[in-house]
Amino acid sequence: MVIFFAFVIWLWLLFTVVVDLFRREDASGWAKAGWLILLIVLPYLGVFVYIVTQHTGMRERSLAAQKAAESQFAEYVKSVAPAADPAAQIAKGKELLDSGAITQAEFDELKRKALAGS
Repeated sequence: MVIFFAFVIWLWLLFTVVVDLFRREDASGWAKAGWLILLIVLPYLGVFVYIVTQHTGMRERSLAAQKAAESQFAEYVKSVAPAADPAAQIAKGKELLDSGAITQAEFDELKRKALAGS
C-alpha cells in the first residue's frame, strides 16, 4: 500500500512538472524538449532535478495562474450578478412592509442601506 501511494505521489509530481514546463514562457522550445527527454529517459532523477533547480519559478507561475483565475472568476461574478438598484430594493422592501413581513423600522433601515449603496 505504501508503494502504491508513493507511486501516486510521484505521478502527481511528474504531472506538476510537465504542466509547469509547458506553462513556462522564459524557456525556449529546445530547453523544454531537453527537460522532456530527461523526464522520459531518467524520470525520477529528472523530476528531482527539475524541482530542485526550478522551484522558485514553479511557485511564481503557480501563483500567477491562481491570481489570473481569481480575477477571471471575479469578473464573471460581476457580469452575471444583478445590479443593486436602490429603487428596486426599496420597492421590494415596501412590498414586504405592506405584507407585514417586516416592521417599519426594518423598512427604514433597508431604505437607508439602499440609498447609501451598501
